[in-house]
Amino acid sequence: MTPQIMVIDDDPLTLKRMRRILEKKGYKVSSYTDPLGALRQMGTHHYHLVITDVKMPGMDGMDLLISVKIHSATTEVILMTGYASIDNAIEATREGAFYYLEKPFTPEQLLETVKKALDRQQLYDDFKNINRAKKKESDLPVIIGKSPKIREIETLIHQIAPTDCNVLITGDSGTGKELVARSIHALSRRAKQPFVPANCGAFNETLLDNELFGHEKGAFTGAVGNQKGLLEAADTGTVFLDEIGEMPHSMQVKLLRVLQEKELMQVGGTRTIPVDLRVVSATSKDLKAEVAAGLFRKDMYYRINVVTIKLPCLKERPEDIPLLAYHIIKKLNQSTDRTINFISARAIALLTHYAFPGNVRELENILERAAAICQGSEIRACDLPPDLTEFELHSYQRPDDLGMTLAELEKDYIAHLLKNTHHTKAKTAEILGIDRASLWRKIKKFGLG
Repeated sequence: MTPQIMVIDDDPLTLKRMRRILEKKGYKVSSYTDPLGALRQMGTHHYHLVITDVKMPGMDGMDLLISVKIHSATTEVILMTGYASIDNAIEATREGAFYYLEKPFTPEQLLETVKKALDRQQLYDDFKNINRAKKKESDLPVIIGKSPKIREIETLIHQIAPTDCNVLITGDSGTGKELVARSIHALSRRAKQPFVPANCGAFNETLLDNELFGHEKGAFTGAVGNQKGLLEAADTGTVFLDEIGEMPHSMQVKLLRVLQEKELMQVGGTRTIPVDLRVVSATSKDLKAEVAAGLFRKDMYYRINVVTIKLPCLKERPEDIPLLAYHIIKKLNQSTDRTINFISARAIALLTHYAFPGNVRELENILERAAAICQGSEIRACDLPPDLTEFELHSYQRPDDLGMTLAELEKDYIAHLLKNTHHTKAKTAEILGIDRASLWRKIKKFGLG
């Protein structure tokens, strides 16, 4: 869909110039000199982006911004003014403006800002589309992402789920292995039968034996009755063996018999119990290396590893981080009394560039913390943990001169970052969230070369 942009300015020449620049790029543009008339038009048409002057007769740009956000919370707003100041920019951001554009600006500056605003608008649309699709499959676990790696995994899940073969899911801790296992089960012929998870690394050998296989009355002190194990409880369904690389050799032998003969014997038992199971296993270890080192049985490895699904680390699919972040915020809103609607562009940029050693689980932890301390309905960069922003902020302090314009503050901040990155332009551009060509133009504009 072609982005719909509304431009409001009481100067007809400015409107004509901006319309020409934007339409040349293929955007559909509506222009107005009357802010009240523009607001009335918003009642009948949806706009992805509103670009408005601040100083106008009839209605101030800040009041217009608030009205636009009341009418459509997801419509992005860019304010433009020839009287920019730090305090005004802070107030505009607090009220929901995407950017504060200082006049005069170049066509390149306008198009770059518009692209960033529309990219964020596209993020909202992607998130809504994913949720709309998931509502049609309300019983299925939600796998969030649009990266090529996630799409490949979703395709593979749909291919293997109906086959009933055993599956090994590999990947670092926190990448969502149980979520994938539940998706396989939900799409299989066993979907209406039990899905039973068991963590093989959570128990010692004796407890794991009892947990998986159950026991008969009198098998040990305290066994006052027969007790089903998890494998028997999963009969006709799917058992998910998480961290199977931690399973002791003796337990591997017992489980191998279950897989081969489709029967088990309880602790202290003398009779076999037939079971019909699909086994989905998961590990963060390299099981092939474990087999080579004699730490995992080869026959067991081949029995559980009919199909392998390798999950990528979160840093390998950064394009999925914004969608995951909004999905997590939606879940937090449902489980708490908070209503958080947005994550600022700067906060998204910081999250996208973070390495996430704890993967999706760490992202959930970070956003839960941010949601708890944020003020209002938007998570901002200052709500994120310090280790995400410490390199960017480093020792930077806002100058004492409160009368500085945005351009003067931008120059001061870029000079600071260049100094602290030892004039590494790639890193400086990354921190600023712009490309190297844009940074080069700013360096030339401010005489920082």
